[in-house]
Amino acid sequence: MALEVHVVTPEREVWAGQARMIVARGVEGEVGILPGHAPLLIRLAIGALRIEGQDGTWEAAVVDGGFLHVTSGGDGTRVDVLASFAEMAKEIDAHVAEMRLEQARQHVAERDDVGARAELARALARVNLVG
Repeated sequence: MALEVHVVTPEREVWAGQARMIVARGVEGEVGILPGHAPLLIRLAIGALRIEGQDGTWEAAVVDGGFLHVTSGGDGTRVDVLASFAEMAKEIDAHVAEMRLEQARQHVAERDDVGARAELARALARVNLVG
């Protein structure tokens, strides 16, 4: 039994396919979803999203918050990740991510507000994902 997974933003479908498992970071901690999971709706934090494919390989993405919605029924289990912005790890340029992290750190040092901290969290999530 597999999960039908869709990771979407307002601009595009970032990833779609069958998976064995998905692991996401909610605002209250990490959650793992397997086939047959109970219906669920959680708010996502800025962070990594990991998808185990049918062949056992893992894919990773970063999401800038949003929601994860799980439905289960006779047709199987479907997971929809709805994010304002998301990108797969392979789409992230490590050098650009490092530069954005330094810029975000400077912005927090200059003006420590919610927007600057969110920018820092987004940059840090990308750098952590691409290692």
